[in-house]
Amino acid sequence: MRSPILVINTGNTSTKIAIYDMDEPLFIEAIKHSDEDLKEFESINDQIGFREKMILSFLEEKGININDLKAVSARGGLLKPLKSGTYLVNEEMIKDLVEAKRGLHASHLSAQIGFNVANRASVNCYIVDPISVDEFCPHARYSGHALFERRMLSHALNMKAVCKRYAAEAGTKYSSLNLIVIHLGTGISVSIHEKGIMVDSINPSEEGTFSPDRSGGLPVLQVVKYVIDKKPEYKTFSKTLFGEGGLNSYLNTKDFIKIEEMYNSGDKKTIEVVDAMAYQIAKDAGGMATVVNGAVDKILITGGMANADFLVKLISDRISFIAPIKLYPGEDEMKSLAEGVTRVLRGEEKYKIY
Repeated sequence: MRSPILVINTGNTSTKIAIYDMDEPLFIEAIKHSDEDLKEFESINDQIGFREKMILSFLEEKGININDLKAVSARGGLLKPLKSGTYLVNEEMIKDLVEAKRGLHASHLSAQIGFNVANRASVNCYIVDPISVDEFCPHARYSGHALFERRMLSHALNMKAVCKRYAAEAGTKYSSLNLIVIHLGTGISVSIHEKGIMVDSINPSEEGTFSPDRSGGLPVLQVVKYVIDKKPEYKTFSKTLFGEGGLNSYLNTKDFIKIEEMYNSGDKKTIEVVDAMAYQIAKDAGGMATVVNGAVDKILITGGMANADFLVKLISDRISFIAPIKLYPGEDEMKSLAEGVTRVLRGEEKYKIY
C-alpha cells in the first residue's frame, strides 16, 4: 500500500469510512447509527468523540497505522460560498463548521474529525467540492427582488465528479464541454456546466422541482399567506417543506423503492405525482439548456434514483432532443472525495486555501 488516504463522510444516521490507495479503494465501510445511539447527544457537534472513536477502531481493525496515512479527505458542509476545488482544512474552516452560520448539517463532522486525525498523523486534511460550491454567473444570482439573492447550494461533489469522469471517458477536457447534470437524490439538483464552470444550478432546498421529501419552489404568495395565517414556528415550517414535502406530502412516503412498487402496480395517484415530478425535472433541464443557447454536448443523469429505469425514461423522453444522455447511477461520494485528494497528491491540481 503506497499512499493510503482516509476518507470520511458523515451523514445524519451513518458514518462512511474508506481507505483508498490514491484513487483505488481498499476498504469501504458504512456504520449505521440508530436513534438509540444518538439520543444522548444534544447537537450534531456533540457526536464528534463518538464518531471519531469508531473511525479509529476501523483503522485498527484494518491494520492501518495512522502514521502511514498520506492524507485525509472529508466531506464538506454548509460553508461560505466557494469556488470548485479541493480545499485544505484549517482552523478558520473548523471555526465556521462549528458555528454553522449557514445551517448545521451532519457533514460538518467530517472535516472536524478528519482534521483531528490528520493532526495526529502529521498530514493534511482536505475537503472536495462542498455543498456551498458557488460558480454562479452574474445573471443567475438575481432572484427577482433586491432583498433576496439566489444561493447556489447543490450536490456539487457528485455532479462535478461525473462531469470529469465523462470528459475522461470521452477523451476530452471538462473545460471544453457544456453539460447538463441531473442529480436524482433525496434532493434533486439540476445544473449547467459551461466549459468546466457550474454557472447555474437549482438549489433543491429552495427552488425547482419537488423531490422525495423536499417541496422545491412553491407559489410564494400562497406560502406567505399560510405563514401569516397559521403562524408556524420556523423550525416546524422548515420541516414541513424540507423533510415532509415533495412525494412524501402527496404519497405519505419518501421511500422511492416503495413508491416504484406503487407506480408499477398501477396506482393512479402515484403515477400522476411521479409523472409530475419527472415533468418538472425535465422542465428545469430544458431551462438550463438556454443558458448556453442550446449548445449542450451531453446530459448526465446521476444519483440514487437514476437506478430507477422508469423514472429515467420519463425524464429522458422529454429532454433527449436537447443532447445525448448518459447515465451515472448512484452517488459515489467516497470515490469522488478520494479522487479530489489524489489529484492534489499527484500534482494534477493545486489545493485551495479556505
